[in-house]
Amino acid sequence: MNIGIACNQSTGVLDTIALAEKVERLGFHAVWLTSGGGGDCMAMLPALAQRTSRVKLGTAVVQSLPRHPTILAQEAHVIAQLAPGRLRLGIGPSHRPLMESLGLPFDAPLGRLEEYVRIIQAMCGKGRVEFQGRYYKATAALPSPVDVPVMMGALRKNAFELAGRVADGAITWLCPAPYLRDTGMPAMRGAAKAAGRAVPPLIAHATVRVDQDAARVRSLVRATVMNIRLPFYQNMLADAGYPEALKGEWTDRLVDEVILWGDVGRVRERLQEMADAGANELLVRVLQGRGEGLNDILPTLEALAPQ
Repeated sequence: MNIGIACNQSTGVLDTIALAEKVERLGFHAVWLTSGGGGDCMAMLPALAQRTSRVKLGTAVVQSLPRHPTILAQEAHVIAQLAPGRLRLGIGPSHRPLMESLGLPFDAPLGRLEEYVRIIQAMCGKGRVEFQGRYYKATAALPSPVDVPVMMGALRKNAFELAGRVADGAITWLCPAPYLRDTGMPAMRGAAKAAGRAVPPLIAHATVRVDQDAARVRSLVRATVMNIRLPFYQNMLADAGYPEALKGEWTDRLVDEVILWGDVGRVRERLQEMADAGANELLVRVLQGRGEGLNDILPTLEALAPQ
């Protein structure tokens, strides 16, 4: 099982670069940048491309609505030349409260995302696009095609179906292993089969901490993992058998069954459960308290590093 690490939970650009370099030295498969924390994934990636040499580089995920797809394709074209064969572009519509805070409409998020994916795939794969859709128009070209898989974030069944139908991969977040096994993967397989294409890879994004102190882990989750307040996550977790998530708060049961924590052996078992549920690759965000730095998350990284 290939494991990648989310690297921009640390504070500041230099800390993110240092963590990415450490992740590569430890032998992990990939470095990922999430869209939280105030930093911009696409602005950070050129620095990581030049400070690493082997690891895959990915976004999990870029918020699509603030950028036109042709602009994102142009940015990906630059980064792909700095890190040939290493860039994977994960995109998603984000969430209504976040987008409306920017003054952006949040109607038909999956309809918009499908057109967005198709435009970037055409620009990167063919070097040009002529597209007239319901939500986007695009006539643009790149100097040359580039090899950049275009993946999309997926939480609920309809998003997994869209990924199976059009994307080059699906990236989850906080989805429990049984939900991936019973809902996510069947939806993606069925849609891919109906579209006459291979099932795209599933990247399972999970929060992880090697730590046996239940009170500390639960406190850290409640203080730092704010996704539970957003309806998409609440509804996904309710679908997965946790109706208490609709209240927008982390219960002890939610923390213990959604967050992967415990001793090294238990964490590795939980990661294997994600793989057994259908994940082709794991994306690990180390649970990190406010004020904690690289030294505080090293025990988890070192425990999970390839042997």
